[in-house]
Amino acid sequence: MSLTFVSWNVDSLNAALTGTSDRAILSQAVLDNLAALAPDIIAIQETKLSAAGPTKAHITGLGALFPDYDLAWRSSGEPARKGYAGTMLLWKKSLPAPIISQPHIGAPPPMDSEGRIITAEFPGFYFTTVYTPNAGDGLTRLPDRGRWDDAYRAYLAHLDAHKPVVACGDYNVAYAEIDLANPASNHQSPGFTDQERDKFGLLLGAGFTDTFRHLHGDVTGRYTWYAQRVRTSKINNSGWRIDYFLVSDRLADAVTRSDMIDTGARQDHVPVLLEVDGLLP
Repeated sequence: MSLTFVSWNVDSLNAALTGTSDRAILSQAVLDNLAALAPDIIAIQETKLSAAGPTKAHITGLGALFPDYDLAWRSSGEPARKGYAGTMLLWKKSLPAPIISQPHIGAPPPMDSEGRIITAEFPGFYFTTVYTPNAGDGLTRLPDRGRWDDAYRAYLAHLDAHKPVVACGDYNVAYAEIDLANPASNHQSPGFTDQERDKFGLLLGAGFTDTFRHLHGDVTGRYTWYAQRVRTSKINNSGWRIDYFLVSDRLADAVTRSDMIDTGARQDHVPVLLEVDGLLP
């Protein structure tokens, strides 16, 4: 059985569901497009919901868009981080009911309490999404980011030891120079430091495949994030590829599609899509 997955850093689910700004309208159009695609599982990062989770208005909006889906959410539990980070999964009710977990991976505080990972265990595989911490302005968070990367790699390897893994999300790193438009001027910028790239390489080396590169090779000019503060970033295709679908190496040859989903004029993150054969009977 072939399954289709979508992952998107929404940068405020509230705005995408209830906002009235020009950007919110563009975000709503993306959600409409995702609903029309009808993937089996949708992963959302940076929901920015409160610790209480989605409101009645959010549930109503999601129910109207995705009536045939169940959902699980995780928000930041940090008092100083209200409405920060957060992740969500939606899956078709026709799928086997998953076991949902909100792991603490042993990362430096407060990262483990910011709602950054949510995992669904299905009969034949794990599906997990992540919103990876940014190294911060001036790389102030880079040491902790490195410890996060180590803990996350150990967590995925633990899952992989039991069942194949489909992992996705905003990894906040452009791995190779072809994964961003201007590598020379961004060397040692957050998301393109030697440390972050090395850690991502260790993750791949731990038994995981970057599905986009697996299918598309060294194609250039394909990105998943465009800076909002630079009005011409998307027009000029001056972006970064920092959103990924990874799979256990033993699933790599079952991947039939891995690509970006067009978001028109909307800058910031674009959704990524994955299709995999044979995960369920």
